Amino acid sequence: MKDDIEKQVAAYMLGSDFGDPQIKEQMAKELRQRLIDAKKEGRPLRVYCGYDVTAPDLHLGHTITIRKLKQFQDFGHDVNFVIGTFTTLIGDPSDRDTARSAAIEEKVKQNAQSYAEQAFKILDKQKTRVRYNNDWLSKLTFKDVINMASCFTVQQFLVRDRIQKRLESNDPIWLREFLYPLAQGYDAVELKADVQLGATEQLFNLMACRRLQEFYGLKPQICLTFPVLVGIDGADRMSKSRGNYIGIDEPPETIYGKTMSIPDNIMLQYFELLTDIDEAELGDIKKQIESGANPMSLKKRLAFDITKQYHGEEKAKEAEAHFEKTVQNKELPDEIEEYKITDNITISQLITQSGLAASRSEAMRLIKQGAVSIDGKKVDDANLNVAKGVTIKVGKRRYLKTV
Repeated sequence: MKDDIEKQVAAYMLGSDFGDPQIKEQMAKELRQRLIDAKKEGRPLRVYCGYDVTAPDLHLGHTITIRKLKQFQDFGHDVNFVIGTFTTLIGDPSDRDTARSAAIEEKVKQNAQSYAEQAFKILDKQKTRVRYNNDWLSKLTFKDVINMASCFTVQQFLVRDRIQKRLESNDPIWLREFLYPLAQGYDAVELKADVQLGATEQLFNLMACRRLQEFYGLKPQICLTFPVLVGIDGADRMSKSRGNYIGIDEPPETIYGKTMSIPDNIMLQYFELLTDIDEAELGDIKKQIESGANPMSLKKRLAFDITKQYHGEEKAKEAEAHFEKTVQNKELPDEIEEYKITDNITISQLITQSGLAASRSEAMRLIKQGAVSIDGKKVDDANLNVAKGVTIKVGKRRYLKTV
């Protein structure tokens, strides 16, 4: 039993980051003991992670915790995938320096359905409980909220780094944002959670969950937090709004190609957080990088692994061949999707409508960066009209032929 528990602890803690080694040590200790106690009681751990539905698609940044949920699932524990149909409407200040725009309820419902479907690319649908926190948070009374609020002081909220920055810059801080940790904390109470996963920057919220569980007479959960994934630009957090994301629902050629575009200095983080390699193999890759090994071969291994996870081995092989042909050898792909156009359509409209860009603003940015070409010639005018019978290239790997 001891070997199995140590194996589990090592797997769950790999890649975790609490911003404080003492907290990490304490959480590992509590996790080990909780596993021992649950084993004696003959029950699985109750594990969950919550996801606010601010966009319709999951990207690789979301998968860090989803993959950890899968590890718990593979060891036989009870996994809950919680969709924040209520908390999304509040807005969490943990991950941003400015206040989040109030989410639209109908959009939240649409995105929630999309999240649930995409999560099963990783999680076992038959073994996953999908929960919507509107089901219980919407039933709380004002008295319930006041009782929960009595567990915290205003000072505890104000010392948070991002709140401090907004105070210093005189940006508005909405009262509803202070209610977010209470709502998230009640999720843990409702689920009677043993373990909650989240991002390192959410540690305050996760620890608040522990406090509320104690308030309701429950044993406080173990918190496991992980770094925020850097986007493919190597600068900012992965985000669809920034255009630096890799969506898990994107075509295999896109996932492979985008992964190949990441800067060399974030490759190790991607291996650690997005693949199943163990600590020893991760150390070996680190040594290869430090010794000046060819980053191309390592990156191709990473891109293949990530693409395979979401599209299978055969599609990953095809994506690799597509990359080698179109990017490394600078040849046109064997098959190019045709797109029927009308007269007087501009290049920015075309790449937006065809899906080569997620939005008009992204299309404008790509053109400005020189990432768009027509028949091999770069385009610098977003209002340039597009003719029929030309080949459009966006970035290094996306093509379209107009008809």
